[in-house]
Amino acid sequence: MHYTKLEIKDLNRVKRLRLMNSITGIKSANLIGTISEKGCTNLAIFSSVVHLGSNPALIGFVMRPNKDVKRDTLDNILETKQFTINHVHSTFIEKAHYTSISFNHDQSEFDYCNLESFYIDNYLPPFVKESKVKLGLKLNEIIPIKSNGCKFIIGEVEHILIDDSIDFMTEGALNLEISSSVGVGGLNSYYTMNKIIELPFPRLSTNPASDMNEFFKSNFDIFKQ
Repeated sequence: MHYTKLEIKDLNRVKRLRLMNSITGIKSANLIGTISEKGCTNLAIFSSVVHLGSNPALIGFVMRPNKDVKRDTLDNILETKQFTINHVHSTFIEKAHYTSISFNHDQSEFDYCNLESFYIDNYLPPFVKESKVKLGLKLNEIIPIKSNGCKFIIGEVEHILIDDSIDFMTEGALNLEISSSVGVGGLNSYYTMNKIIELPFPRLSTNPASDMNEFFKSNFDIFKQ
């Protein structure tokens, strides 16, 4: 199957939307929490959260165009300059999914989707209490994407809250399988994250052929599944 640029453009709108949202594979599912200056909380699910750097610690996500559709998440971030990112776990996928409903500005997704807000001292936006991995961020930069009207929102991490039930792998990496964090494929398909294997950091000083041969031999049972 081969689609050219013209054929992609000529696809049925829904098919094109689903194809382009799923073609990049499984992405992390996160709930972004915000609050307006008037105290109205908002919660919305996103699958575009990406790591941008560790010093300073920057994380970004894509905000769809707000010209014809209200975007409370964006409006609240512009007002308070803060937001939270919360992992979605297998225990509350459906609740998280339905935060994408277009509620009124004064209707909180926390209430209507039966999720509990959580706050820390001297920090405005709400976290999701049910989430085991929570990030608090300060707005760093907004980059407009001229070709389609989207915006790339960049935040600097100010707080990281990790549940004590989650352990760490080599050199501080989170064990996402233990956390039961989930991913999104396309618009509405959710996937669990199962760790296959942890590989050593690749270095030029090693001999890839001999190292990999020994590695595959010792892990044969994993790869024959």
